[in-house]
Amino acid sequence: MLEYLRNAADKPVAKILIGILAFSFVGWGVAEWIFGGAIRGQNIASVGGESISIQEFNTEKTRQMAMLDKDMQKKIYTDANAANQFYGAVLGNLVTNKMVENRADDLGFVVSDRRVAREIRQFPEFQENGAFSTRLFDTVLYQSGFSEATFADYLRHQIKRSMTLGAMAVPIKVPDFALRAAYNARHAQRQIDYIPVKFSQFNVGTPTDEQLRQFYAANPVRRPETRAVSYILVAADMTKPDQADRAYELAQRVEDDLIGGASMADMPARHRVKHVSIPAFAVDARPVDRVLDDAMMARVFDMDVGVESELIETKDGYVIIRVDTINPAQIADFDSVKKDLGTAWRRDAQRKQAYVRANELLVALNADGKLPGKKSVTVSRTSGAPTDVLVAAFKGEIGDNSIVPGTDAFYVMHIADDIDPRMDNKKMQAMRPEIQNMMTRGIMDDYNAFLGREYPAKLNHKLLDRVMAK
Repeated sequence: MLEYLRNAADKPVAKILIGILAFSFVGWGVAEWIFGGAIRGQNIASVGGESISIQEFNTEKTRQMAMLDKDMQKKIYTDANAANQFYGAVLGNLVTNKMVENRADDLGFVVSDRRVAREIRQFPEFQENGAFSTRLFDTVLYQSGFSEATFADYLRHQIKRSMTLGAMAVPIKVPDFALRAAYNARHAQRQIDYIPVKFSQFNVGTPTDEQLRQFYAANPVRRPETRAVSYILVAADMTKPDQADRAYELAQRVEDDLIGGASMADMPARHRVKHVSIPAFAVDARPVDRVLDDAMMARVFDMDVGVESELIETKDGYVIIRVDTINPAQIADFDSVKKDLGTAWRRDAQRKQAYVRANELLVALNADGKLPGKKSVTVSRTSGAPTDVLVAAFKGEIGDNSIVPGTDAFYVMHIADDIDPRMDNKKMQAMRPEIQNMMTRGIMDDYNAFLGREYPAKLNHKLLDRVMAK
């Protein structure tokens, strides 16, 4: 078995698939394992007892940064969200690699120096006129930030990971019975009878004040928390170091004045900076403002009232923000919403009457099998009736009678019969790669969960927070 994995790992196609699989593990749960625990010290993470040092993190961060184009590098330097996503991906890769390498060690995989040398000689990037070139080798390593020793070590670990994940590069054979079952499930049809009982067919009149009060008592309107904020912006082109440095010095002077008791409204006259005051708004109804992006909004709704923030670096300059007032969430007064309750009351009353009528039809259907005014249709999983009816039609059993709730109606439905799909070999074979991918994904999910249990990962939150703040 070990020899088979080694052989599979040697194949170019297998290497590509293994790379994809290894990358996929980052998105399929590694964050949960990382953030599930915490460690202390100068190691940024621990994986199954093996440590990932801050030096390893910084080396990998530098290596991956060098692989990005200038626009993406600029975005990471100036956009906190982009930077945090990049750092998270770097750490995710390190944790994933460490888990797989731990598994390789437990399986007894060993990569010899001869194997590493052979792999290096076969790299296309190091070839010149069909032969290994020492010049190209040195040039590429220098541009990538590797020494010969670190590259050999990096490649050794990569080979070990490919040996561990090699079996997953082998295509899974989909059994014919599974393919037929999937085809039948997708293309099966059913014969159903149904009748809609629409809410709109019931006239409920105009509600009295007492009826509205009773309705509001059962369906109160909750006003969300709102906050009024103000901020100072020390504008600068943060892609230009000189401007960024000058803006930082000015922002520090503004900060000192605020600490000394000056108001934000005084700052434009004192330092020629921008002062903005924004009336109260809810978190899901924020004003159109360039500074108040998602990250800033999260900060605003986590701050205490009347306290200025520290200096916040943004792509437009440095910001100091303050929450001026907080209006807590509360139930709205009846009189303030009374005029808007009529439509909701009428719809609720219509819905109740429609349900009563639908129950009458269902009782009669159960008693004598009759459904006056019914529609008899053949439906698939995607067509032939309203979506709510389609879902219920394939969820129930043959002979079932039921009421199906919809957006604007109740449907009384009878499931009459199954209709087997006509076999279409071309369509069925077209499903084979899809079923294969689903089975492969299931195996990888299971293996991913196994690695997480076998080699639990913990994060040094304090150290990572310090890294993220840089």
